[in-house]
Amino acid sequence: MTSTSDTPKICEWAPTHTHKPRHHRPLICRDILQNIGNTPMVRLNKVPHEFGVKCEMLAKCEFFNSGGSVKDRIGLRMIEDAEASGRIKPGDTLIEPTSGNTGIGLALAAAIKGYKMIITLPEKMSQEKVDVLKALGAQIIRTPTEAAFDAPESHIGVAKKLNSEIPNSHILDQYGNPSNPLAHYDGTAVEMLEQCGNKIDMVVLTAGTGGTITGVARRIKEVLPNCIVVGVDPHGSILAEPSTLNTTSSSYKVEGIGYDFIPDVLHRKYVDRWVKTNDKDSLLMARKLIRQEGLLCGGSSGAAVAGAMVAAKELKEGQRCVVLLADSVRNYMTKFLNDDWMIDAGFVDDAFLAEKKQEREQWKGATVADLKLPAPISVTPSDPVEKAIDVMKRRGFDQLPVLNDNRRAVGLVTMGNLLSHVSSGKLKASDPVSQSMFKFSTKRHFEEITPETPLANLKSFFEKNSVALVTKSTTKEVVGVCTQIDLVSYLIKHPEDEK
Repeated sequence: MTSTSDTPKICEWAPTHTHKPRHHRPLICRDILQNIGNTPMVRLNKVPHEFGVKCEMLAKCEFFNSGGSVKDRIGLRMIEDAEASGRIKPGDTLIEPTSGNTGIGLALAAAIKGYKMIITLPEKMSQEKVDVLKALGAQIIRTPTEAAFDAPESHIGVAKKLNSEIPNSHILDQYGNPSNPLAHYDGTAVEMLEQCGNKIDMVVLTAGTGGTITGVARRIKEVLPNCIVVGVDPHGSILAEPSTLNTTSSSYKVEGIGYDFIPDVLHRKYVDRWVKTNDKDSLLMARKLIRQEGLLCGGSSGAAVAGAMVAAKELKEGQRCVVLLADSVRNYMTKFLNDDWMIDAGFVDDAFLAEKKQEREQWKGATVADLKLPAPISVTPSDPVEKAIDVMKRRGFDQLPVLNDNRRAVGLVTMGNLLSHVSSGKLKASDPVSQSMFKFSTKRHFEEITPETPLANLKSFFEKNSVALVTKSTTKEVVGVCTQIDLVSYLIKHPEDEK
């Protein structure tokens, strides 16, 4: 195979910037920043087959970067280039308007290098991103999602205002900073070419700031001028060309891609064609990549692959398409990875509905009463700790409900908690159970489980809870204790119900 040169042609993005040679990861990294780049290339198997794609489909898995996304590359590059030029020094404050991933990449580098970090972030971005940014020491300022990019209340407008007020502060500006596309021109694209032996017939990338698609496309076009570059843009964004493709201005759920303006670093002349995607197809594809390919990627990766499944239909067997998966599912655990969130958003397909229907039908309408649970073994708040321990030992239990005189649940005791308190001297064996029980708070919402509760509902209940106290709907008296083992036992005893 031919190798790509580390000495590129003159670059048009800026007359004075320098290029950096591709680095290889050492066996022992100096710090976590050396783990940025050199991400794996993985063949997709089941998904392309399902969509009738004949060509080889490879995924560039950028979620293996240190901070979990492709934006780690530009976060580090922008800081390093600013340091080299003398623009910033440790102790300065960095401010960045971002959809989250660039902020994480910058905050990661800032934490290592000694910079203060302020992130302005639209409200629609996930709580997981906020939590990661806070953990890295960044200060977060949320802004309205609906604000236009040039409005003073937008994440860009707020960042500019902060920059004007805070001494020794800098906006590195991913939207206009040539270090953004350069990180991909010098790094991501070179890795792709090396990993593929300079054989790439099509490359598919989503666009946000546009730095990734611009840097990758330009470098690959220099080496492989016939390679087709496909940009993926969500409905609601205006990045795609021709502009007639951008038929709606509504908001969208997929994070980190698309914009209502054209960033300076996006050079659309390197993109051969654009594919528009919608939220439903994108997020269902992301879930499909997780389930069928084992790739723990985010929603924009689903959009990229959904677009690739459309664009790559024109390629033949023996040709190769590379699609870039930009970030990790870590940022979206409470969003598209959650079944209830998908259902509430209306992002379900026939396969999803069929699976849920099958899950319910396996119980054949059975209720908790069909489990024939024995009368509950319990203790009272005034019973001594030694009695609770003795009951659990004799019965082989690890927990017991605590019931008052009216047989209503007031708490729960566990073997582990009792033994820990007794052995540490916090409790005596003669002390009442009430001193070590987990009390049921009246402020917390509890899902009521009665003998009439369908077993299908109980199955989803046990995804978040370890035990269910079954109560009469009228008196609230506890009449049984149920665990997931009871559900498994029921299915084993009723195998015909699974058919």
